[in-house]
Amino acid sequence: MLGKNYFQKLVTFTTLLTVWCVYSMVALAVPTDLNGEITVTGQVTVNGQAAVSSSTILSGSTIVSGADSSAVVSLGKAGRVEIGADSSVTLRFTENSIVGIVSQGKVRVSNGAGIATTFTTKDTTIIADAGQADSFAIEVECSHTHVDTSAGVVTMREGTSDKQVVAGTSAVAGNLSQTGCRPCLRPNSAPPVPIGGAWWMWLAAAGVAVAAILLTTGNDNTPNSQVIVVSATRT
Repeated sequence: MLGKNYFQKLVTFTTLLTVWCVYSMVALAVPTDLNGEITVTGQVTVNGQAAVSSSTILSGSTIVSGADSSAVVSLGKAGRVEIGADSSVTLRFTENSIVGIVSQGKVRVSNGAGIATTFTTKDTTIIADAGQADSFAIEVECSHTHVDTSAGVVTMREGTSDKQVVAGTSAVAGNLSQTGCRPCLRPNSAPPVPIGGAWWMWLAAAGVAVAAILLTTGNDNTPNSQVIVVSATRT
């Protein structure tokens, strides 16, 4: 009887030890959430509440900046996210990943090597090269999204098409000529103005008319090429 109880206790202890070991391994394998620190200038809200500098920001927060305002979210070794004026971005981050959704405005992302970084807009998904440190800016316009890479390399994914944007280059996703949007102020980003239509024909016709008037007023001869002479005396 004593031997049977001892055996049952040994089995129970072994089972608990196995469960604890498995739980510990799973816990170590799952990335843990990381708390960030935010620095603000002007009017900035986090999840709808006014934010102050040096306060803690949790993963999953939505940061919105007003006019002439900005914010910087520091994530330690993982990197940092700079948020420009009139911008809205939702951030999720762990010790080895940064994920964001940019609804409007402009953000600059800097991620450390080994940090999986992905940002999404209405036009595209931007995937940073996790094998190195990257720095890139995302600007969401009404009809399109600009990506400018200053360090490393990112991939701009638009549908099933991927485009690499290396350091020193930029790319655009979306429709530059979409109607109902105010013109973009970035250099070389507005659609070309078409040369055509009826206006140039009216301009050409006006030029011909002016030339004809000048030729006519400059000729005092009669149709028979005889010069008209007016006498000073009458007979």
